[in-house]
Amino acid sequence: MLESIKYLIGSAGASGFSSKSTAEQVTDGCSSSSSSGDFIIMSSTAIITGATSGIGAETARVLAKRGVRLVLPARNVKAAEDIKARIVSEFPDSDIIVMGLDLSSLQSVKTFVQHFLSLGLPLNLLINNAGRFSYDHAISEDGVEMTFATNYLGHFLLTKLLVEKMIWTAKMSGVQGRIVNVSSSIHTWFSGDMIPYLSLITNNKSQYDGTRAYALSKLANVLHTKELAHRLKEMKANVTVNCVHPGIVRTRLTRDREGIITDLVFFLASKLLKTIPQAAATTCYVATNPRLVNVSGKYYSDCNEASTSKLGSSLSEASRLWSASEIMVSAYL
Repeated sequence: MLESIKYLIGSAGASGFSSKSTAEQVTDGCSSSSSSGDFIIMSSTAIITGATSGIGAETARVLAKRGVRLVLPARNVKAAEDIKARIVSEFPDSDIIVMGLDLSSLQSVKTFVQHFLSLGLPLNLLINNAGRFSYDHAISEDGVEMTFATNYLGHFLLTKLLVEKMIWTAKMSGVQGRIVNVSSSIHTWFSGDMIPYLSLITNNKSQYDGTRAYALSKLANVLHTKELAHRLKEMKANVTVNCVHPGIVRTRLTRDREGIITDLVFFLASKLLKTIPQAAATTCYVATNPRLVNVSGKYYSDCNEASTSKLGSSLSEASRLWSASEIMVSAYL
């Protein structure tokens, strides 16, 4: 009850920010170095998936305002070009590159990475923001349930193929790299054995439930963060990874269920929903705030550290998911 009251009134947490803070507010003043001199956001290069609308587009806009060079991979390249044009019209000095990427296709992920690496750019920030929710059952070209393939597995491969570039960039520049995985509090809705359930909903359409499939993919994002943080620490890499819950906001995530009922539900719940600038705040905070230097493997909500589900905090489950994921993407490594 207390946490709900804090959320509704926008009570600030330990970070000084709250559910009512916006992405611009949490990045104000972040363009300079931290007191230790090892984190500078200005002139960084960031890859942001899912930046064609909603939270991703606002994240891109705010980071461009703070002087970050953006690489925007998108399945809909025209939509990404439109976002680029809007950002450049507001901030004419923005450096933005649009590239094609379909996260549900492992081959597309590999092709994107090869293209990006050929540009010879550094990589300071990787923001795995893209997500989909669908009530309808679908299978990716790689034979994996589509929500899991898009929200988690594509990002798993993308991160795995880019992490060496991030480690190299951090070593050459002395600036700590950051990976941000966008998850959801809905990850707490999933319980059970993840890998068998994924196999079940991949192979048996009658067993598919859109909400549970989405919760599974978001739990996978949390566990990916935990295991990757452990591995980066073992490698002594100057790169951190953290996970965020942006909050509940109406975005194009519900694009396959528009209509009067959806409109009514969102209207009635409007007091609980965040605006898009508020929803992008936690991602931008974790990506840019100097206080998070050397902080890794954590979960954030409303710009403050929060707790995951019991399953989401399981080291053994994180390791098990990683091993299974490596098998699923092995042909593209």
